[in-house]
Amino acid sequence: MKHLLRLLIALAAVGLSLNASAQNAQAGEKKAAMCIGCHGIPDYKASFPEVYRVPMIAGQGAKYIVSALGQYKKGDRKHPTMRAIAASLSEQDMADLAAFYAAEAKSEPPPAALASAPPADVAELLKKGNCASCHGANFSTPIDPTYPKLAGQHADYLFIALKEYQTDKNPQVGRNNAIMMGMAKPFTQAEAKQLAAYFATLPGELKTVPQSRFR
Repeated sequence: MKHLLRLLIALAAVGLSLNASAQNAQAGEKKAAMCIGCHGIPDYKASFPEVYRVPMIAGQGAKYIVSALGQYKKGDRKHPTMRAIAASLSEQDMADLAAFYAAEAKSEPPPAALASAPPADVAELLKKGNCASCHGANFSTPIDPTYPKLAGQHADYLFIALKEYQTDKNPQVGRNNAIMMGMAKPFTQAEAKQLAAYFATLPGELKTVPQSRFR
């Protein structure tokens, strides 16, 4: 009986190993058809909750992409379209897609530190939000892989994201994350827009990879 139990455990471990090895960029590329209609078109704009360019996800960290999709699936991020898409994904689907998009980072990573100091007013806002403590000194090397890279991201998307962290008790708009909600709350919309515009000017690894059907 003990030998049978050991054999079953060994077979289960092999099965888990095979499942883990299937979570890769090649598998993710085949599953990205549902994503490329928005994220595979440069400067494609969404219209909810207002008009803005959808985020560049090629080059984001894999663990961040998995985390974001998980938040949509749980409802912590409330965007209706993304919630519907995430609800259809298994954990393996998320890992495969994340591996695919993470592998699309720009070939030359950004400098480890900012080339020059930000303008004084922006520096005050960065200090107020303590942004570098989570997203890295160059805002492209977050201290936790589940945090996003901000450098080079579309300014209008970042502005929308900050406003969503400020939104509460709305069933279709908003993001529930205690850290980011606390950080975003003190900013006026003008300040949030100024921060977003600054992050967009920084060199980063994010990009939109046009898919063949759109080239």
